[in-house]
Amino acid sequence: MKLLLKAVRIYDPSSVFHLQRQNILIENGTITSVGGNDQHADQTIEMEGLCVSPGWVDLYAQVGEPGLEHKEDIESLAEAAAAGGFTDVLCMPNVQPIVQTKGAINFIKAKSANLPVNLLPAGAVTVDTQGKELTEMIDLQRAGAVAFSDGAKPVQGAEVIVKALQYLQPFDGVLMNRPEHARLTEYGQMHEGIVSTQLGMKGIPALAEEVMVTRDLQLLEYTGGRLHFSLISTAAAVEAIRAAKAKGLQVTCDVASYQVAYTDHTLVAFDTNYKVSPPFRSEADKEAILQGLADGTIDAIVSGHQPQDTESKKLEFDLAEFGIINLETAFAVANTTMRDKLPLEQLLDKLTTTPRQILRMPACGIVEGVPACLTLFQPDLKWTPTPEGTRSKSKNSPFLGRELTGKVIGLVNKGQVVLNHSF
Repeated sequence: MKLLLKAVRIYDPSSVFHLQRQNILIENGTITSVGGNDQHADQTIEMEGLCVSPGWVDLYAQVGEPGLEHKEDIESLAEAAAAGGFTDVLCMPNVQPIVQTKGAINFIKAKSANLPVNLLPAGAVTVDTQGKELTEMIDLQRAGAVAFSDGAKPVQGAEVIVKALQYLQPFDGVLMNRPEHARLTEYGQMHEGIVSTQLGMKGIPALAEEVMVTRDLQLLEYTGGRLHFSLISTAAAVEAIRAAKAKGLQVTCDVASYQVAYTDHTLVAFDTNYKVSPPFRSEADKEAILQGLADGTIDAIVSGHQPQDTESKKLEFDLAEFGIINLETAFAVANTTMRDKLPLEQLLDKLTTTPRQILRMPACGIVEGVPACLTLFQPDLKWTPTPEGTRSKSKNSPFLGRELTGKVIGLVNKGQVVLNHSF
């Protein structure tokens, strides 16, 4: 099987053809020619404005299987990821049962082995993600866990963070934590501020994130190791991480691609599709995140994919579950809302090179002789996602029906070609 990508613009800083329009020939899943004049192939993909980059990596997505398949199963997650351009997705351990055994790791690997997307298991840090007793992380790492996180459950205890950072150091493992002080956010529904007061809703203070970021950075300085903050949302968190990096600490962080799409003012309509955790925050927080992305303080952009079925969302606001689906729209949302502050090259770096470095994955380049791991996209193409066209089992998204700029055309990975566009 010969696949020809014709006159595609290459986004790969490691390639001599970076930012050039070239032909790429792929034979039986391997890149055999870059920059040649190939004309004959079994399938040719040619499109005005078509771009290609190394495959995108998502560092934060929730999958429902096992236990919550009605919200999302492994196959539907992979379909949504492929539609969104992700060749690799880090799956959080918050399923039933929790991903904390070798069997659970092997289940994810086996079920996704033949899918076009690599589903990477994150092992739980603590037993049942209860924040108390550490899991057997060395065994989980040997079984195939590529990172360690309690996912949607922020680790609360300082002593647990210290032990986990120490435990992971012998194999250079990364501890991922969502920085949130649970007692300060208890019963919170949205960002704490003027709008929450006007609406009469219990707020989630920015302080709840800030105190945990500051504390965890102090613990990191004490223990050493590698720490990654998932889904940051506040100006003070960005500033604290910036300062920690300047001191030489091994700290990285990510932000959901939708975090700057809205602010807390959007929740005036009480639409539960805007109910996310961490919440949409103030205009000042939004600007700080954009600045953090631009100057490299924020390392990666993630989907923050959190599928919820209709019964979990079509409720009164304070009873509805948090989260939105975003695997299919992650790039388009970031490209639409960040393009004034974040050039396309920087955006792609936060979807490709940096996430791979954080997970210690092998580099993925557009060079001859290596297996093709590519994402095809058109950054200027406008489109509107619809409930009918969504691959996810769940439909909880504020972006359905909203015009976005930047469309994923398809991907080539694991010898498979997935296209969202007819050629």
